[in-house]
Amino acid sequence: MVADAGFVAPRERTTWVNNELIRRIGSALVLAPLAIITAYFGGWSFVVFWAIAAIGVLWEWTALVARAERRALLSTGIAVIVLAAALAGTERYVGALGVLAIGILSSVALAPADRRVWASGGVAYAGALCLSPILLRADPAFGLAATIFLFAVVWGTDIGAYFAGRLIGGPRLMPAVSPNKTWSGAIGGAVIAVAVGLLIARYAGVQMLLGVGIIGLVLSVVSQAGDLFESAMKRHFHVKDSGSLIPGHGGLMDRLDGFVVAVLTAAVLGVGRMGFEAAATGVLVW
Repeated sequence: MVADAGFVAPRERTTWVNNELIRRIGSALVLAPLAIITAYFGGWSFVVFWAIAAIGVLWEWTALVARAERRALLSTGIAVIVLAAALAGTERYVGALGVLAIGILSSVALAPADRRVWASGGVAYAGALCLSPILLRADPAFGLAATIFLFAVVWGTDIGAYFAGRLIGGPRLMPAVSPNKTWSGAIGGAVIAVAVGLLIARYAGVQMLLGVGIIGLVLSVVSQAGDLFESAMKRHFHVKDSGSLIPGHGGLMDRLDGFVVAVLTAAVLGVGRMGFEAAATGVLVW
């Protein structure tokens, strides 16, 4: 009998799951402690951490979309990220956004004619990864709590989706984009994300948890959408991984795809509700 191509035979499935789990744990043991430690101390260590992460993501993005013609695009993008991070680190957020906008426009002029949209998107994507965490963490009231809340929601989504998808299985979420993702995984990831997000918020002293639970659900959904977007992008450019920085598990984009969209969503929501000075409060306090 021929096995269904959409599923993995039990023995192969077990081996694949074990290997995948080992890779995920290995990458988490490298990235998670650094993210948490810099978040705890805040200040310039946090700014530098996310600026470096954004530069790494931009490096991988330009390698995908511009390849050999990326030197000018990459150099300009790095300069933009460094300057924008420095401005955000001194709470000059409007200036940082202005620099990012100039960088996006510059990338259009520097990129190959047939990839200008993709090139400008890379500067926007990396810029969002750099500026959004800095903006949220700078809130003196809930900056640390909101940052840890975001980590918990995104990581909870990833872990919950992984185990629910492997244990329950079922219909594929978007087989044309990511054949291994299932609806059970998506729902399981969202449930775990909301649960751990509520625990973090309760520990931080947030009283109105209904709003926080809804935000946790929204951020989990957009995190999974970010993961699917990156999968679609890799398929578009015919690559398996965005890079090879993390042995056996791809690049930074492969690890941060969901976080980029989630932290940008949180930053926009927080600024919209409470302004630049209290963006994290705007995420957690309802």
